[in-house]
This record gives sequence, C-alpha cells and structure tokens, in this order.
Amino acid sequence: MTRLIILIGLPASGKSTLARKIVSRYPQCQLISTDAIRAQLFGDETIQGLWLKVWQEVQQQFHQAVNQTSLAIYDATNTQRRGRREVIDQARETGFSQIIGLWVDKSLQLCLERNKQRQRQVPEEVIMKMSRQLIDVPPSCAEGFDEVKRITE
Repeated sequence: MTRLIILIGLPASGKSTLARKIVSRYPQCQLISTDAIRAQLFGDETIQGLWLKVWQEVQQQFHQAVNQTSLAIYDATNTQRRGRREVIDQARETGFSQIIGLWVDKSLQLCLERNKQRQRQVPEEVIMKMSRQLIDVPPSCAEGFDEVKRITE
C-alpha cells in the first residue's frame, strides 16, 4: 500500500516546512515538490515555466514513489478544486492506494505577512485569489480524497 499526502494551502502557510518535518520523521518518504521541480527544470523555483513540463515530471515522480516507497508527499498549493481532482485522478491511476488531503489552513493575513518576509515573494493579488478559491471550494472527500485533515494551528 502506497499512501500519498497532498498538501493544500496558501503560499507561506507552512506547507513546505510541514513536508520537511514529515520527511525527517519518515526518511523513506518521497517528497514531490513543484518548487523543487521548477528549480530542476528551469534553474530557479521562482520561474513558473511551462506547466506541462512540470506536470510531466510530477507524473514521473508519482510513478517512482509508487514503485519505491510506501509514503509520498505532493507539495504544491492545490487551491483549485479542478487541479486537486486532476492530481487525485493521476495518483489513483499511478497506483496510490490511499490519498490524504492535508489542508494547512492559515489566515490570509498571516500568509500575507509571512510572504512579505520571504526572499521569494508571491504577488499579494495571487495569494488573495487563491484564498478565495479555498474559501469558495474547500477540499473535501467528495473530490476523491480518502480523508481530508485540516491543520489550523
């Protein structure tokens, strides 16, 4: 059985920090990060690049994870329901047997404040748009998750 944790949350909500904590606790865990993929493909994680190239690498890493480990984490914002469903469908097709949504639900204000302190800042209007997407359509098991956990602390 191979489990996939799909992180969900605004930029600067703490998703990547949480992912690193999980990986340090479970060394066999494979971290699949769109930021790391962008750095690998385009030389810098801030370069958005062609999404199709990023997505192809995500799919390849999904296949590797299913064949090599029992736990993987997909670290991306995943704020749009349509995008989450695409990830879930691909994960099921690849062979993940359990898919858990882990929603790092921090306040918009906190994320905006943290974002200002980052070297790599996301435009505020982008974060605000993502926040509206999560408020309008929060993650749920109806999307195909086996379980959705919400972290607010």
